Parts: sequence; structure tokens; C-alpha cells
Amino acid sequence: MCFQISALPESHFQHLFAMSDEELRAYGAVRQTVHEKPGVPCRVSLADAELGEDVLLVHYEHQSAETPFRASHAVYVRPDADEAKPELNEVPALLRSRILSLRGFDEAGMMVHADLADGQELESAIEQVFAVPEVAYIHLHYAKPGCYAARVDRQGSSTDQP
Repeated sequence: MCFQISALPESHFQHLFAMSDEELRAYGAVRQTVHEKPGVPCRVSLADAELGEDVLLVHYEHQSAETPFRASHAVYVRPDADEAKPELNEVPALLRSRILSLRGFDEAGMMVHADLADGQELESAIEQVFAVPEVAYIHLHYAKPGCYAARVDRQGSSTDQP
């Protein structure tokens, strides 16, 4: 079984980068300077921000389904980051270095399965969650802070790919 990990689209945040700190506060966001690495995972680049780099901490609705599982949380974005486009079955290094919560949702946006995994073993954890027939997609969350990391979608079996 193949899977695709997706970053948040850069276009969702472009309008924020030119805002003043006051405008960001009114929007519910803040500009911060990175003081530790690892520690500030960008959801657009799927990479840790660099020491001294300015990032935006933004409230983001990552689960917009009209269900009790509708969810949002704070996410970091790097203004100059390129949107990550992982290859099929590729796990970005950022995800390998953390304990992750895997939340499996059905087509209606209801959570039907959840598990924890060490990022070093993410492929097998994804496979186990997708083994639940009702799971249509997975949201990855950083287990300690609980915030959204990335989305995972099924991509058929490995024999389906060229």
C-alpha cells in the first residue's frame, strides 16, 4: 500500500507574511524568532526552522469537517519556505524525529481510529491505520504538544504505481 504525506499549502499563509506585528495580533497570529533547533516545525516546508529565523505562529483549522472532530490549533510557518512535496511513501526527516499521533478519519470526517508511533517507524504505523477499512485519510499530530503536523492519503497499492 502506498501513501502520500502532504504539507499545508503555502498559499494559505502568503497574505500574512507582509503584515505588521500589530496586524498579525489582530489576526490571532504572532511573529517569533527561533531560539532552538529542533523545536519549530514548519507545516509548509515540513522542516525545522533555523536558529535566528523569523516564523509566524498562526491559528489554523486543519480539520474542517462539520463533525464533533472539527479541529484547529497553532502551527508554525516559515515565510520563505518552499512548500514540501514529499515523494510517494516518503517520510520527511522532520516527522522521523518525533513521537506522532495518527488520527484516522472516515470520508465524513469522523475519527474512526487513533494510535501513537515513533517517527522512525511511521511507515508501518500508517499501514496499520490504513488497514482499518473505514479510514479514508490520516492526520499526523506531534504527540507532546498535540498540534497538527501533516496529512496522509492512501495512494493504492505499490503495484498500482508506474
